[in-house]
Amino acid sequence: MKRIGMLTSGGDCQALNAAMRGVVKTLANSKEEVEIYGFLDGYRGLIYGNFRMLTDKDFSGILTKGGTILGTSRTPFKTIQDPDPNGLNKVEAMKQNYYKLQLDCLVILGGNGTHKTANLLRKEGLNIVTLPKTIDNDLWGTDMTFGFQSAVDIATDAIDCIHTTAASHGRVFIVEVMGHKVGWLTLNAGMAGGADIILLPEIPYDIDKVIEKIEDRDKKGCRFTIIAVAEGAISKEDAALTKKDYKKKMEKYPFPSVSYEVAAQIQEKTGREVRVTVPGHMQRGGSPCPYDRVFASRLGSEAGKLILDNQYGFMVGYKNREIVRVPLEDVAGKLKTVDPDATIVQEAKLLGICFGD
Repeated sequence: MKRIGMLTSGGDCQALNAAMRGVVKTLANSKEEVEIYGFLDGYRGLIYGNFRMLTDKDFSGILTKGGTILGTSRTPFKTIQDPDPNGLNKVEAMKQNYYKLQLDCLVILGGNGTHKTANLLRKEGLNIVTLPKTIDNDLWGTDMTFGFQSAVDIATDAIDCIHTTAASHGRVFIVEVMGHKVGWLTLNAGMAGGADIILLPEIPYDIDKVIEKIEDRDKKGCRFTIIAVAEGAISKEDAALTKKDYKKKMEKYPFPSVSYEVAAQIQEKTGREVRVTVPGHMQRGGSPCPYDRVFASRLGSEAGKLILDNQYGFMVGYKNREIVRVPLEDVAGKLKTVDPDATIVQEAKLLGICFGD
């Protein structure tokens, strides 16, 4: 008999159900007798012992559904070792609940912060297997994370819709795409949606270069310009500031986000009408796209194999079109950012896309 705990953590929800289903189906189709304990609302459920037994019926028909049947929550890694308001040691509480249920393994699905906590629990002696779930595609050790392609589809659709009104009115339109520290989502959605300018956190922009691109399009008879802006995009001036000075500036920041600052600068310097569209949390939800359903199922199946093989301390990843087992200690705390010299960026430039650099 194997007793498996499972939890989903973080803010992204696409294909979580598909991945969990992949794990459970693989275990159920083995000769091993298995009990599944689902912790509710992420690490919070593990801390406070909120769980329920899961059966095959719980996973029937959930492949196409977004969200997570277990619920999720943000439990920041930077505060995970701080006592809760009642003085509870959260790490010790998670360990106690793990041992109380006599778990053989804990399967954790989530992004960067989730993997930091997962690795901490591994160091504390728990058997851990993780799955890379984030729309940011920023986890080190895997070429792809599930949820990413679904979010690209949604962000691309938003840009597609903007094209019609932008062309009709001859305006500059900015579409703000999610991504505070990493620009994979904006880069891919921007290219897929035919954006003329893409601004990423990894490539600080010069607003004059952005305006130069807009004016160049005007001269060529193009009545509109589409700009895809990552929410974490930063100007060259701001990138040159110290963390202390940048934080001080942001305390008095007059704009809702960087997209509105870029819009104001363009309007001031060109007199052009600029509109900002923010798809926001739409990018995190909805039914997973077919790619993510298949991809998450494959990763989940490999996680099931790891458990059956008693192989713990790994994240199931994807490298060079193959499912791989990546040591968790190699993943935690590392971000996979967009290299400004990456071939995809250079190819985008050859297509005429401006990055403002």
